[in-house]
Amino acid sequence: MPNKSIEINGGNVVYEILGKEGDFIVLTPGGRFSKDIPGLKPLAKKLVEGGYRVLLWDRPNCGKSDVQFYGQSESHMRAETLRQLITKLEIGPCIIAGGSGGARDSMLTTMLYPELVTKLVVWNIVGGVYGSFVLGSYYIVPSILAVRGAGMKAVAQIAEWQERIAENPDNEQRFLSQDPDAFLKLMLRWLNAFVPKPGQTIPGVEDEMFDNITVPTLIIRGGENDLDHPKRTSLEISCLIKGSTLIDPPWPEDAWERAGEKRASGKVKRFNMFDTWVQAAPAILDFLGRR
Repeated sequence: MPNKSIEINGGNVVYEILGKEGDFIVLTPGGRFSKDIPGLKPLAKKLVEGGYRVLLWDRPNCGKSDVQFYGQSESHMRAETLRQLITKLEIGPCIIAGGSGGARDSMLTTMLYPELVTKLVVWNIVGGVYGSFVLGSYYIVPSILAVRGAGMKAVAQIAEWQERIAENPDNEQRFLSQDPDAFLKLMLRWLNAFVPKPGQTIPGVEDEMFDNITVPTLIIRGGENDLDHPKRTSLEISCLIKGSTLIDPPWPEDAWERAGEKRASGKVKRFNMFDTWVQAAPAILDFLGRR
């Protein structure tokens, strides 16, 4: 199915649906990566082969969707967007699945809007001091420095935001129309979500919120030495989500680190960090097939 677009909270959200029949799975990648990031479609296609329909979506500030700026954190904004997307497309309640930042978005959506979710599947869950600080410094700090230095024109010139403008030219005016003071205040709030705090196993979310997740949940734990998605974080979340199923990763323990090394050394010229995700398909399908 080709890309479609729907307006949510004053911005267009781009999505596509794979498969013709079966229960819906909303599949969400990490970072600010689009639904077209290498590694996501192969997993989606395997899930379709397993008898499901898969909704892929460009979250606000990702891919071809409009940039948007509101909410307690960027993940809270995404969760609110996904709530409306599921509701407007009339596909809920449904299965929600995601990796890395998409795991956090999926868990938060389930916490805030449990009536929309039947089952939850998460992997490569971000946590820990390093994993949280890296996200804040990479995704938020550049915009803070830019808006403080030269306003929204400077923000629009940041390399990452230039990519969003290239994929969706309307985004340039969406940046320039932001009030600089309000934008700075929001970025500082979003940054604060990535500052590790007692009682927040995942960035910006109070542990007590995990009590709201009562649906069957599959957690594919992080690798033994993965600093971005610590094994410890996965184990803690398996304790916080009562009745959840925790399994070892279907890929090598050091898959994330080795993929990063290949990119850093120039051996791989494209984004390869999600290439292993398709290997999770059998475990996911097995979990979803249980009643």
